[in-house]
Amino acid sequence: MAELAPLFAQIQDDLTVARRAQNKDALLLLGTVLADLRNRELEQPEPLTNDQVIDVIRKGIKRRRESQAMYETGARPELAAREAAEAASLEAYLPPAVSSDELRSAVRAAIAGGAANMGAVMGRVVSQFKGRADGSQISAIVKEELASK
Repeated sequence: MAELAPLFAQIQDDLTVARRAQNKDALLLLGTVLADLRNRELEQPEPLTNDQVIDVIRKGIKRRRESQAMYETGARPELAAREAAEAASLEAYLPPAVSSDELRSAVRAAIAGGAANMGAVMGRVVSQFKGRADGSQISAIVKEELASK
């Protein structure tokens, strides 16, 4: 059997702990994430890397944030709170976030390096912070910096 990414193995271990503790909420959440990871594994011949596991987790967080917004719009605060709690639980598996100052300096460096439009700057900066920064946060900083030029 192929070697699992450390984060993948950690999620499996946490699922086992949740199962033993009979924590139904954690069991459901981690089971869903593991199903997403296994589906992603089926799409490619080689085992998942930690970056790919982080990508799947980020997508899960994004889905839960979108559901939370819909529940809030639909006046269902109890369901919105559950989605927010699940997103927060998943965020614990992500690497520490990059500060906005660090992102801003990378954006400025990309612009100084010749990237003059949104796509060029995003291409350079996103690749530097893959898995550690949210694309929407980077995008907002890029727009601010390009507008100030």
